[in-house]
Amino acid sequence: MKNTEVSQSVIYIGADDKDLDLFESQYIVPEGISYNSYLILDEKVAVMDTIDRRKTDEWFANLENALGGRTPDYLVISHLEPDHAANIKSAAEKYPQMKLVGNKKTFAMLPQFFDVDLDGRTVEVAEGGELSLGAHTLKFFMAPMVHWPEVMVAYETSEKLLFSADAFGKFGTLDVDDDWDCEARRYYFNIVGKYGAQVQALLKKAAGLDIQAICPLHGPVLNENIKYYIDKYDIWSSYRPEDKGIVIAHASIHGNTADAAKQLKAILEERGAEKVVMADLTRCDMAEAIEDAFRYDKLIVAASTYDGGIFPCMEDFLLHLKSKGYKNRKAAVMENGSWGPVAGRKMREYLEQLNNVEICDKTVTIKSTVKPETVKAMEELADAFIAM
Repeated sequence: MKNTEVSQSVIYIGADDKDLDLFESQYIVPEGISYNSYLILDEKVAVMDTIDRRKTDEWFANLENALGGRTPDYLVISHLEPDHAANIKSAAEKYPQMKLVGNKKTFAMLPQFFDVDLDGRTVEVAEGGELSLGAHTLKFFMAPMVHWPEVMVAYETSEKLLFSADAFGKFGTLDVDDDWDCEARRYYFNIVGKYGAQVQALLKKAAGLDIQAICPLHGPVLNENIKYYIDKYDIWSSYRPEDKGIVIAHASIHGNTADAAKQLKAILEERGAEKVVMADLTRCDMAEAIEDAFRYDKLIVAASTYDGGIFPCMEDFLLHLKSKGYKNRKAAVMENGSWGPVAGRKMREYLEQLNNVEICDKTVTIKSTVKPETVKAMEELADAFIAM
C-alpha cells in the first residue's frame, strides 16, 4: 500500500522502520512502522514535523535532498511525541533562522524534552490561525487529546491537504501492500481509542473542509475516497460496532477452558451465528484482541480462576477494555474452576463498570472439564446471547 506521493510542492521526507519490534514499547509491529514528515516548498519553506531518532540520519538526508539547497523557514510541530519530535533540537541548531510553529501547549511542553532557546524563534498559532507560505497557506485546528493535549492539525488551503498528526495513522511501513482497515483499526483503538469524544470534535471541524488528501504521521497518504476513511473514524470514535459478530476471548491454563471455548463457538454457529472470532489471550497479540472486541458487537469472556481471581491475561484484557472506553456492546461470561470458581463473578464486575454493556444473565461454570451438563449450560447461554 505504498503511497508517499503528495504533489510537486509537497514532498514526503519520512522514513520506514523495519527493525522495530514493539511500537511505543508495547504494540507488536511485524510489518514495521513509518515515521512521516513532509516538506512544503513555496516562497517560504515549511517542514511538517520531524521523525523518530531511530531514523535521524535518513530524515536529514531526505530533507537536504528535497530542499535542493534552500533553507527551511518554518518547522511546524503538530505533535511532541518523540516518534515525531525527536529531531526538533537538531533541526533548530542546523537551521538557526528557522522558526518553530506550534500552539501555546506546544511551547509549554517543548522544554520538557529539549533544552532549546526559543527566544525570537517561535510562531504561536491558535484555533483557526493561518500561516502563509506564498501560494500555500496553512490553517490550524487544535486537536487536544488526539491523543496528546498539544496536538494540532494543519489544513493546506490551496491543495486541500489535511496534515492530520496521529489521526488516520496505521501500523506498517509504506512498502507493505496490506489492507488499510486492519492495521489502522488496531492502531486507532489501542492508541487513540480512549479519546473518542475528542476525535468526534476533530471530525466536526474536518467536516467543514474540502479535503483532497490526508497526510498522517504514520501510514500512507490517503488521496482517494476520503469519505471512506472519515466514515471509519466516525464509527470507531463514536464507539459503534463496525460489524456484527461474536468475539470469544479465552484465557486457559491447561487447555480445558480453551476446549470449552471452541465447543461454545461450534454451538453458536449451529444456532446461526454468522461470525464467531476466537482470541486466545494466552498467545495472541493483545492489541489485536482489543481491536476485535471493538470491531464486533458481542463479546464472550471465558477464563479460569487463578489464585482466587482471574487468570492474569484475562484481567489484563479487561483492564485494557476499561481504559480504552469499551461501550455499547453485549457481553457474556464463562468461567472455569476446579474448586471455588470465582472468575465469572470477577469478570462480570469488570464488565459492569463499562458504559452501556448489556451482560447476558446466563453464566457457564466449568468444573475442570466439559461435562454433559456444561454443554447444556453452553447451549442455554448461546440461545440467550444470540437473542440479545
